[in-house]
Amino acid sequence: MAESDCTFSVFDPPAAFGDKRRGAKLLVFPLVLVVAVAATAERQLDWWETTIFYQIYPRSFKDSDGDGIGDLNGITENLEHLKELGIGATWLSPIFKSPMYDFGYDIADFYAIQDEYGTMEDFDRLIAKANELDIKIVLDFVPNHTSNESVWFEEALRGHEKYYDYFIWEDGTVDENGVMHPPNNWVSVFRKSAWEYREEVGKYYLHQFVIGQPDLNFRNPDVVEEMKNVIRFWLGKGVAGFRVDAISHLFEVDKELYGGRFPDEPLSGGLNGDPDNYDYLNHIYTKDQDETFDMVYQWRDVFDEFAAEDGLTRVMMTEAYSSPQLTMRYFGEGDREGAQMPFNFVLISDVGGSSTAYEIKYALDKFLTFKPVDKLANWVAGNHDNNRVASRFSPELVDGINMIVLLMPGIAVTYMGEEIGMVDGYVSWEDTVDPSGCNTDDPINYWTVSRDPERTPFQWNADKNAGFSSGHKTWLPVAAGYETLNVEVQKAVERSHLKVYQQLAALRNQSAFRHGRYESVAFNSDVFAFRRWHKEANYIVVVNFRNQPYTIDLSYFENVEGHLEVVVSSIQSPKKAGDVLEANRAEILGSEALVLKV
Repeated sequence: MAESDCTFSVFDPPAAFGDKRRGAKLLVFPLVLVVAVAATAERQLDWWETTIFYQIYPRSFKDSDGDGIGDLNGITENLEHLKELGIGATWLSPIFKSPMYDFGYDIADFYAIQDEYGTMEDFDRLIAKANELDIKIVLDFVPNHTSNESVWFEEALRGHEKYYDYFIWEDGTVDENGVMHPPNNWVSVFRKSAWEYREEVGKYYLHQFVIGQPDLNFRNPDVVEEMKNVIRFWLGKGVAGFRVDAISHLFEVDKELYGGRFPDEPLSGGLNGDPDNYDYLNHIYTKDQDETFDMVYQWRDVFDEFAAEDGLTRVMMTEAYSSPQLTMRYFGEGDREGAQMPFNFVLISDVGGSSTAYEIKYALDKFLTFKPVDKLANWVAGNHDNNRVASRFSPELVDGINMIVLLMPGIAVTYMGEEIGMVDGYVSWEDTVDPSGCNTDDPINYWTVSRDPERTPFQWNADKNAGFSSGHKTWLPVAAGYETLNVEVQKAVERSHLKVYQQLAALRNQSAFRHGRYESVAFNSDVFAFRRWHKEANYIVVVNFRNQPYTIDLSYFENVEGHLEVVVSSIQSPKKAGDVLEANRAEILGSEALVLKV
């Protein structure tokens, strides 16, 4: 799937086409930009280039001991679920020792396992079981900050010079009334000032996230080496790579360029003048600094040290909600290699349930257009920080989105539960624990920013707590409707999201999807389609994003004519595998998604 040679041709829409929703039997032709991605010569693909990465939020996957919190043993005992899906690698959200103010993203000890999740022996058993099943384990790496309960921070407060320099400190400002204020206007991602005062040292420390997450100072070589040693430790334990959290926040501007003090950030002009809101400012001094990319390249060198020893590639994923131009820099520059997978969030940040097929096409083609010619795209539709696919798009579009994620050219990433179409759970203000929601201090509108709804427990069966836990209470309430929306039910019925997912995962092994070319079309505002082909193999994927039927001329695609065979269909479709459609008059029902073989 090494794609190259993006070619473009623009079609001006004829005025007579008009709005294609006027009737179900209109013959619809494509209107917009078409991108064709040509494949280079076939080569042997590495493990990470062909697998599906499955994100597990450990706290919500499976509780093995009845305390209401998911744990490592719960993951180990259920790795067969991943194997049955066709998953070859799983990325675990943080499992390290933490006071859990931000549920593991505030790490107190990068070298230890959080007690709630188990022990290092439990982790070793997880690695051993994963190796038996040929499933790679990828961990979350959270380098931007640590916990204010870490030994490093506690030593800093005691005046230990080495650890004091692990963090970013600044003097406050004093107004005309002698009142102390934070050093500048910088705002935390979770609202309010990004500075917190500590009397022990008489200064403020920077925390771009919650107060309990002091930022590390990557301008200090000791911090750089410390974090490289964290990487080496876990790679040595057998993990196959890391997903790097919040990478764009890693460096702040060098304050020595501004007279020794960090400058204010300019106003963005948005959000009704609320200075406590993160988006009130334009973060030109605290995000996307040039030094960040160099650090990623240094980490890649550490990854490659291990690959050179045993031949197994260690994969790096980077999380940055940045422009395409900046995102591509994470791949590497010049002769320096970076992350294999700078996450592509277009299906989360750029489109949603109200998006047109034109917007879907534009978003999907964007990453393919910007990425380096010798790198792979990746596709992510959900994660622990964003509403689930079934809630953000619709339950009817779950299979269609999974077709896009698994069959587009590149690497697929699935958040746990998307394979069965889980929906966001309702979490009351009283049950809300996510700091993003709690920090709003708003019992009415907290839900608009809380991440708890997409983190509710995984739904295994119709038993108590959806089979997630035998405990009296789970750390977040189980979503309503789990009695019928769960793994056990979907395994038992003839057609389900889970079985569609398994079919798509198997289909990915075909040469058309591993090595094939790609072309996409928005046939109208509702129907998006793409073709994958390689030698004689030729497939069309069609997704109707609205509950409106159409008759589509799929012979628009080159070498697509005559009969088309249904290979996979969404669960609400009446079409079955083996059914035949006519290429020039393919009837696509409302919210229907199909994989067709030419």
